[in-house]
Amino acid sequence: MLSLEEYKKLDYPNKIEKLSPEEGGGYYITYPDLPGCLSDGETIEEAIRMGEDARICWIETAFEQGKEIPEPFSHIDSFKGRITVRVPKTMHKELIAEADEEGISLNQYLIYILSKGMKSKHRIDIDK
Repeated sequence: MLSLEEYKKLDYPNKIEKLSPEEGGGYYITYPDLPGCLSDGETIEEAIRMGEDARICWIETAFEQGKEIPEPFSHIDSFKGRITVRVPKTMHKELIAEADEEGISLNQYLIYILSKGMKSKHRIDIDK
């Protein structure tokens, strides 16, 4: 276990989103590795400053209460580009057949399918 000061020095990635006028405007900052740690500000700079205060308070509170403090893991350097997925045998067989039809490996075919389905800068509404 790290000391409080060591946790506070860790580089936790954040996510900043622009808020619509209906949502009050400004910017919203979250720390994906620290559940519930968030803040906002009128400008990006203010959101970052307020977010840093929220991050430090989140860590101090969790430490004082003896709660587990996760170390940063969602940063892009932590991702290795490998995903293991279990699928039904029939789906596996179909995917291999489709990859063969295209004359590419299963891995290349899956990357193709995933890239077609990804929505950059758009959220998918699963309730639609």
